[in-house]
Amino acid sequence: MNRTVRSVATSLAVGFAMYFVARSIWWTVQPTAPVLMVLAIAVYLVVVLIAILWDSASSVRMPLWTALLSLLACLLVPPLVTLSLDVTARTAPFATWYIGGLGLFGIVCVVRRRFLIGWLTVAVLVATSAGYLGFGVALNLGLVGSIMWVVVAQLLVLFWDKAIRDTARLAEIQQAVSAWHATQLVRQRERRLRTQFALAVAGPVLSRVVASRGSLTVDERLEARLAEGRLRDELRGADLLNDAVRDAIEDARRRGVIVTVFDEGGLDGVEEHRRAEIRDELAVVLRKAQAGRLIIRSSNDERIAVTVVGRASSGSSRDDDEVDLWHEISREVAAG
Repeated sequence: MNRTVRSVATSLAVGFAMYFVARSIWWTVQPTAPVLMVLAIAVYLVVVLIAILWDSASSVRMPLWTALLSLLACLLVPPLVTLSLDVTARTAPFATWYIGGLGLFGIVCVVRRRFLIGWLTVAVLVATSAGYLGFGVALNLGLVGSIMWVVVAQLLVLFWDKAIRDTARLAEIQQAVSAWHATQLVRQRERRLRTQFALAVAGPVLSRVVASRGSLTVDERLEARLAEGRLRDELRGADLLNDAVRDAIEDARRRGVIVTVFDEGGLDGVEEHRRAEIRDELAVVLRKAQAGRLIIRSSNDERIAVTVVGRASSGSSRDDDEVDLWHEISREVAAG
């Protein structure tokens, strides 16, 4: 409950408590035992103010001892008021103030999240007022209103708590959507930058191909193949690349190695510092590889982020399916 709503509810509760106290001292008939009446009023006033104000600034939930004190006051006030009056005066307006006053106890306990104690005070109020006045008379003198106000308070608290939970859930969803949107924007920007980088590298070679109508020297053909490979790498495996990996792949291709890069989300969910470590390890593996064909693949496996497979070159006398290199890079740092 926010501070403004809490302040308004506290002010209303104190105002109603003062109303019932004022009503209790508006004697139209002199009590036969005024001391008992004054004692009942004093007990009610002290306990109701404690129930409303004690620890209300720091906690919505009422302390247990305060709730039990309220229940004890509900047990004491009706007999004190009844014993202070003659039988003929017990239904006078000033004599039945405790029906509304004890109903306020129930409301305060419910609003301050002591639901069981709140409904116990209602049960005590029903039992004592019915016992001293008669059930039908008590209903006519305000018992129905006290019960209904406690029911309304209970419903409002339940709806309020549900609204707070729903608001918190919506805020979490909004934050998650905002974070996802920001991530997508960053990834789109990274893809644009990487594509621009690849085109900047491949652009001059492509222009040379167009200008010469495909008539290229041996060195130009090599540069064209390397540019085509860079462009393909940036489009297929951008998340796996950094400058070290790009250089290692280019060096391998200049040696005649066929390098294929496939990124299927292996780095999704991996923290950025770990991504950098994975790329650095991949660069080291590629520089040491002696295979004629390298396949770099990442997938959304729970344990492995990147797999590097090296196969014999097509011109080798060995079986082309023979694996020269198999290296797995885990998503997390290996223990130990």
